[in-house]
Amino acid sequence: MIEWYTWVQLGVAVAAGLLCLVLGLAGRKPSDLTIGALALVELLLVAQLVVALLAPAFGNAPSGSVLEFYTYLVSALLLPPAAALWALLERNRWSTVVLGVAAFSVGVMVYRMLQIWTVQGL
Repeated sequence: MIEWYTWVQLGVAVAAGLLCLVLGLAGRKPSDLTIGALALVELLLVAQLVVALLAPAFGNAPSGSVLEFYTYLVSALLLPPAAALWALLERNRWSTVVLGVAAFSVGVMVYRMLQIWTVQGL
């Protein structure tokens, strides 16, 4: 993992989560803005997958459990599309809040992936 990229991902996930949470609690239904914010989070996760697959070949191997890392990564990759699908099927203010919770969850998972990759011993 690239540490600075992880912090960018975390910042984007928190910003998207706050945006969706505030708009949802203000009564706004899911829109292009909220779905787009979550799509940006997903795009960054896809790039993280590519980086994670290539990093060991360039000498940046994980120090923790590889299985645990990829379990977090795959779960994080599935979360935004699932939340967006739900938001599009059930268009109400709480669906927008769910988008925010999904973005916050991805942020937590990205931080945990950083810990697994860099901090833990074998």
